[in-house]
Amino acid sequence: MGAATNAWLILRQKGPLAFAGKVVEHLQGPGSSASLVAYDDARSVDWSIAHPAVANPVALPDGPLTVAWIMSPPGEGSGGHQNIFRFIRYLEGAGHRVKIYLYSTGDPYTLPQIRARVSSGSYPQVAASIEAYPEDGVSADVDVLVATGWETAYPAWRDASPARRLYFVQDYEPYFYGVGTDSVLAENTYRFGFSGITAGNWLKSKLADEYGMPTRSYEFSADRNDYSLVNTGRRKEIFFYARPGTTRRGYELGIMTLDNFARERPDYVINLAGWDVSRYSIPFAYNNLGTLPVGELNALYNRCAAGLVLSLTNMSLLPLELLAAGVIPVVNDALNNTMVSSNPFIEYTPASPRALADRLIAVVDRADLPEHSRLAAESIGTEGWDGSGRQFIAAFEDVVRG
Repeated sequence: MGAATNAWLILRQKGPLAFAGKVVEHLQGPGSSASLVAYDDARSVDWSIAHPAVANPVALPDGPLTVAWIMSPPGEGSGGHQNIFRFIRYLEGAGHRVKIYLYSTGDPYTLPQIRARVSSGSYPQVAASIEAYPEDGVSADVDVLVATGWETAYPAWRDASPARRLYFVQDYEPYFYGVGTDSVLAENTYRFGFSGITAGNWLKSKLADEYGMPTRSYEFSADRNDYSLVNTGRRKEIFFYARPGTTRRGYELGIMTLDNFARERPDYVINLAGWDVSRYSIPFAYNNLGTLPVGELNALYNRCAAGLVLSLTNMSLLPLELLAAGVIPVVNDALNNTMVSSNPFIEYTPASPRALADRLIAVVDRADLPEHSRLAAESIGTEGWDGSGRQFIAAFEDVVRG
């Protein structure tokens, strides 16, 4: 199960070429590995001994710093990578110089392809250089080294640079796998001693309480340039973030919920977006919208009265984006969600297909739904991510100057 989940991750994050490469590698025999982390990197790290850069952190001067981010190659429309680029832009806005190093276990990509992809308009635009992570590590001028996905924490550990170590944590990644080697390797990275800046308070608390990791967090938001209320009338559609290849998004649970909903409110159009589900057996009528560019999402959201968003690890960005467009999100009630956002317009509901369907029905049946939707959109405010950016910069400065 771990290998299958990992394959879906590679397909989702890096595209079909990378997926095909991993399939070939996996079929080469028992000596090959489909893990996101290089074998030599994983076998060489002993986190039971304090890392030199953690045990004896270098003192950094006031003023601009050179910050290196290690990340996997960005995929088409990868939300995690888009968020990384968002905060790189805030670092650059604060006067720091950024270098991006791509870490890969053999995915077939070229630097021109990656540079073109992140310049296409789907990603926040940054001035950072982009290059492959070199065998001899980051350049000597790097003051701060930032790990991103769990696999990048291993080269960040092994790198000989004395730079301060940070870990930009967007989800609890051991949950991406069945219990096994990859889940253990991912979990171990939280014991490396790196200072974490996390997406929301659930990760901040979990990593600090369970691993003793020094953590700070930033709050979620929604980009007001992309999401806004333009339809103030009554709506007859609903939305489901359907990603069968991403198990933490609870696809099957969502289909059961929507089957219940469709039986009782057959006059509502059900939109499934986030993945091409044409090959899946779905017991109700629906629109298969696949993966949509950001520029088309607001029009879709403004047709929908409610949205079903299931997050079984860290909360998705979608609930706040939906709210900004006047959509009432129905979200499974769990600490990984409620600790991230306490917005009163999010309908937190027990993770039961019947309970979730009943809550969707209650939302679309509200007599005052247009006014409720307007107030929901206003609850997001007008600042967008800039407040989160200030939280991130404050956390960054506190960590690296401390």
